[in-house]
This record gives sequence, structure tokens and C-alpha cells, in this order.
Amino acid sequence: QEHYGGLKGLTIAWIGDGNNVLQSFLTSAAKLGMHLRIATPRGFEPDLRITKIAEQNSREYGTKLLLTTEPLEAADGANVLVTDTWISMGQEEEKKERLKAFQGYQITMQTAKSAASNWTFLHCLPRKPEEVDDEVFYSPRSLVFQEAENRKWTI
Repeated sequence: QEHYGGLKGLTIAWIGDGNNVLQSFLTSAAKLGMHLRIATPRGFEPDLRITKIAEQNSREYGTKLLLTTEPLEAADGANVLVTDTWISMGQEEEKKERLKAFQGYQITMQTAKSAASNWTFLHCLPRKPEEVDDEVFYSPRSLVFQEAENRKWTI
């Protein structure tokens, strides 16, 4: 909101794990007037109960919701590219399996070529290089440090 001047009409592309952060987006995006495009590997989709709520909210608020396994399809036309850790606390034993499953999901400048011309990048930190490459993470399009500062004020 701070960067774009508002949220209504923005398209958010989530590329990564169907974790708790994505589920927060799923329950709130439509209510804020944002379209949501999600790419997760098979087997790592968000909770089906939360997805059903998101589908209902999307219909009610007139927004679009896409779930796919293709990162570039999710990124297509997106204003904001978002990811989070692929290996959350308590999942360390699954690291090898998860890294294999998430091959092709790293956000790169190639991903950004599919996004809208005014794209930005978010990640709630800490970030691992396999999730987003340095070129995107440290680019002027990356808002991760402003995001971290804003989160600080809500704590």
C-alpha cells in the first residue's frame, strides 16, 4: 500500500510453499481488492479449507484467484512477486525432498519478465538464495527491508 498508493486492483503472485504466510494472503487478499495468483509444487498446496474460503471471498469481492503449479503462469501480469521459506521450522528433515520439489520456483529476473512493468518483490525474511536470487533480492524492486521495518512497528 505504501509503495503503490493503494491495494485495490493489484495482482499478487505467490510462488512457493502453501504455508501459513500464503494462507494469510488467501484469507485477506480479496477483501482488500487484490487478485491472487499462486504457484505451488504438487503436494505443497495451501490447506483446502483455506482455499475454499479464498474462492468464496474472490467471488464475493469480485477479484480473481488462480492456483497453478507453473511459476511463470502465476507471475504473469503480477504487480507483486512474493515468496517465503521453503523449509519452515520443524521441516528440517524434509530439506532434501523440499529442495527437489521446489526446483524451478526460485524467483529470478526471468520470473519478473512475466510480471507487470511495475513489479516489486516481497519476502518476510530470512531468505535463502534458492527462494529468490540475489539480483531480485537486492534490486531496487525489492521492498523486503521496508516490509521488515513495517512489520517491526506492528509488533
